[in-house]
Amino acid sequence: MNAQEFLSLLREPGRAGRLAVEGASQSLSYADLARQVDACAERIAARPARPARVLASVMDNGADWIILDLACLQLGIVHVPLPLFFTPAQWLATIDAAGADVVAGPDSLAAILLERGFEANSGRPDSPSLFHRSATPVTLPDRTVKITFTSGSTGAPKGVCLGAEEMLNVASGLAAATRPLNVRRHLTALPLPVLLENIAGVYAALIEGAAMITQPLARIGLQGSSRFDPAMFHAALGASDAQSAIVLPQMLRAYTGWLRTTGARAPSGLRLLAVGGAAVGRELLAAARGEGLPAYEGYGLSEACSVQTLNLPGDDSPGSAGRPLPHAQVRIAPDGEIEVAGSPALGYLGQDTALPRWLPTGDLGRLDDAGFLHVQGRKKNLLITGFGRNVSPEWIEVLLTSQACIAQAVVLGEGQAELGAVIWPQPGIGEAQLHAAIERTNGLLPDYARIGPWMLARDEFTVASGLSTANGRPRRDAISALHADQLFPRKAAQPIL
Repeated sequence: MNAQEFLSLLREPGRAGRLAVEGASQSLSYADLARQVDACAERIAARPARPARVLASVMDNGADWIILDLACLQLGIVHVPLPLFFTPAQWLATIDAAGADVVAGPDSLAAILLERGFEANSGRPDSPSLFHRSATPVTLPDRTVKITFTSGSTGAPKGVCLGAEEMLNVASGLAAATRPLNVRRHLTALPLPVLLENIAGVYAALIEGAAMITQPLARIGLQGSSRFDPAMFHAALGASDAQSAIVLPQMLRAYTGWLRTTGARAPSGLRLLAVGGAAVGRELLAAARGEGLPAYEGYGLSEACSVQTLNLPGDDSPGSAGRPLPHAQVRIAPDGEIEVAGSPALGYLGQDTALPRWLPTGDLGRLDDAGFLHVQGRKKNLLITGFGRNVSPEWIEVLLTSQACIAQAVVLGEGQAELGAVIWPQPGIGEAQLHAAIERTNGLLPDYARIGPWMLARDEFTVASGLSTANGRPRRDAISALHADQLFPRKAAQPIL
């Protein structure tokens, strides 16, 4: 499916009066959405002397974000959606790196954008402002229509260049795979600039003719990249009458715990609560389903235009990441690395090397006899103990955080005789409870993977503390530097007799 075929779906006569977007302040039918996309595209293109080439957006979840994204696709200009949880310095760095000549967002951006040569061009009170400048064009891979920025282990944003056909291929595959669930209302619970929500929550919903329920993130209970209020999420989920939503593992963990402790019941109309972004684990899935949540794990990456595998009702193997979706091909390299093909990104911003047809993901895994993918951790994070055993820390961390009293955990121990763990507990948890939780986890592990020394983290793993990336992954080097001296104190050298 190409962009024009996709956009033509908005104008199908049979959809005209059907609800497309239900936002905080407006509800749009498919006919309304098509008209607003046209109006937004005209506004963006209204400066013929300086036609837009790359548009960056800094916007909260809402109907305006969806309209702007579709208008960029209609115009064929590059959209660079920036998450609100990026810092202003990261916004400016990515805007400059992408060669953006237009920025869409609130008037409050003027203070930082004027210093970068942008001119304010305020729009209507009910629409985002557009800021323009003359920018030196940046060389991009041919057919780029979107640049999604992900923050790696160093926290430095990395731009992945995506094509329309590849993104829509993934969205079409997701739509086909979930069609038996007949989802008509989807709640956008993740930031829309996050590619997973953009592809699976917007494009797939539009292909199916479903409605997107979208609210500012604060009303969903999500603040920044890692602050989550499960009570607010529960209220938003119930009020939306949503049949599907996408959450991160830490959101599922917090929501499951909240349901258990409060006795509240999960919304009965929910048919699919897809979980992605990191490993989930069989224990958390079982706990979530025990509370009535239809939680199913998937796997994907930006370099493959998001979702590649997904468990679904009736086709499920808890603890796995699911089977490959219709658009995806998955294989395991001789060294255990997962490789994918089918919908590759076009390349990285600032690099002129095309990605290979079979893309090495950097993740280790296996395919079982039934075709389910089991992800076993990041290849670069693999620990080699002092006894020469290879251990994936993510394997143990998933088991640790499956314990109700542990909020965050990082396993260390490169070259050590035994592994150690840095633990951030749930509020109000004492050391005795943590010790018991670690012992329970050790009972599930072989001797070489068990936790020996452990300690309370000196700070929570967040962007503000410098111990987490913007997308919520632990910065292992920083955590090790802050804690290894206590976790693995150096012993005085012993004489050799």
